[in-house]
Amino acid sequence: MPGFPFLRPAQSLLLLRVTVAGLLLAHAVVRVVGGTVPRFADFLTAKGLPFGLALVWLITAAELLGGVLMALGILTRWVALVFGLIIGTGIVLIHAENGWFVGEHGTGGIEYSALLLVALLVIAATDGQPEVVE
Repeated sequence: MPGFPFLRPAQSLLLLRVTVAGLLLAHAVVRVVGGTVPRFADFLTAKGLPFGLALVWLITAAELLGGVLMALGILTRWVALVFGLIIGTGIVLIHAENGWFVGEHGTGGIEYSALLLVALLVIAATDGQPEVVE
């Protein structure tokens, strides 16, 4: 059966995996290039987390390496788990207090993070192998 409208399920899952990987990789790249690692570390420290700077570099390294691995379809379940932990922590520490909506009807809520968690669940369920749904 031809895919609707242009993509087959396997191609759609590949697109989802590469897109999510790129989004999370971009977070790390912008953090490093933009020089915002110390600011993020200060934020985490203010939230009560110990070793803010080391923690930010750990998150950044996970996003850099994990983004590449996920884009390539390598260790996708493990990468999805790590990304899920990072995003889940972000929901608790940052986004939950801002409500549901990210924009238009709110500021910085959890809707985008919730969508990423669902996407990561789908990626983990298919283990980066889109052909499982063919």
